[in-house]
Amino acid sequence: MSDTLPRLVLKFGGTSMADAERIAHSASIVAAEARTGRGVAVVVSAMAGETDRLLSLATSLGGGLGEVETDTVLSAGEQVSAALMALALQRAGLKARAVMGWQLPIEVDGPPGSARITGIDPHLLDALLDQDTIPVVAGYQGVSADGRLATLGRGGTDLTAAAVAAALQAECDIYTDVDGVFTTDPRIEPAARRIGRISHDEMLELAAMGAKVLQTRSVEYAKAKGVVLRVKSSFLDAGSSAGTEVVCPADIAERRVVSGVAYARDQARLSLYGLDADGAQAAIVFSALAEAGVGIDMIVQARSRSGDSVNLEFSVEGKDLDRALAAVRRHLDEMPGSACAHQTGLAKVSVVGTGLRGRADVARTLYEVLRSRNIAVRMAATSEIKISVLVDSDWLEHAVRALHSAYGLDQS
Repeated sequence: MSDTLPRLVLKFGGTSMADAERIAHSASIVAAEARTGRGVAVVVSAMAGETDRLLSLATSLGGGLGEVETDTVLSAGEQVSAALMALALQRAGLKARAVMGWQLPIEVDGPPGSARITGIDPHLLDALLDQDTIPVVAGYQGVSADGRLATLGRGGTDLTAAAVAAALQAECDIYTDVDGVFTTDPRIEPAARRIGRISHDEMLELAAMGAKVLQTRSVEYAKAKGVVLRVKSSFLDAGSSAGTEVVCPADIAERRVVSGVAYARDQARLSLYGLDADGAQAAIVFSALAEAGVGIDMIVQARSRSGDSVNLEFSVEGKDLDRALAAVRRHLDEMPGSACAHQTGLAKVSVVGTGLRGRADVARTLYEVLRSRNIAVRMAATSEIKISVLVDSDWLEHAVRALHSAYGLDQS
């Protein structure tokens, strides 16, 4: 094993593990890295569609997401993948061993279905690597303090890979079905370009705003632990994927004003009118939404015309709308003079980039471009490195293409 090359964690998602042929190809990528002499560990997802199949089985027998026994069922998909990948590597002439999350162990806390990693004991991984054996870790799962399996939520294998890389002080390559992170979805805008290097902060915003390349929590973990992520394609031959590096902001020389345009379909807007200006009623509303498990995205508050009350608007995913409305309406009687309305058929479009800080011209361009195409902005919210707007769903793709061009993202 090389003492000069850093260790490397390779993560393969469901499409990379879809069948025996895809697993064999992914194993050839692992083999190419291992033959350079560096220490290599692998983290795998369940085969494409397997988690949904297992969840359907659990549901048919009374199980549901967020239940301990359902988590035990779902974790089986990654365990199968780990063993199959180990077999493929052994057939390629390499020493490999499947490792379950509970064997390390990967320690987690929090509710089933959305547990968080609290620690990884690297001793077993270190021992296997010292023996020139490739550990193949089942992703998406860990073991709770009471010894039960718990899963990490959709995309949780990305989080497992980032955590294993941090424990091994390794770099981390995330293999998926696209060759890196693009300035927007190439299916909407064929002129989208691959981004060679992007900061953790920008990637975090893109992931949170709808880009599906990396799980948000995996980027948060990598940022906190200083792990360099690389997004690559497993559908190319070993060594031929250029990919995208996700690094600390200090490691990026070029400061782009806008790095990408992300989007999310099926959004809804809730509007509450006539709330007390002191914020007490708003606190009641958000407490009720939290208890109902409703995720809130964009929030806008403004004084009413009379000035003695406030209007509050926020967005939720369309699938959460009914629960959100039920939670809010339960408390309307406690808020005399208030009213509630909602709007569906919306989509979110976001422009992201570290160069947005203090740049009013970025917002000006956004509004000018959308206005020139008669695309109404139903709601807007900002952070230091993003601007998000809600538009009518029918105009989503028009908005993405227009903004991508307006910010020069289709140019080299």
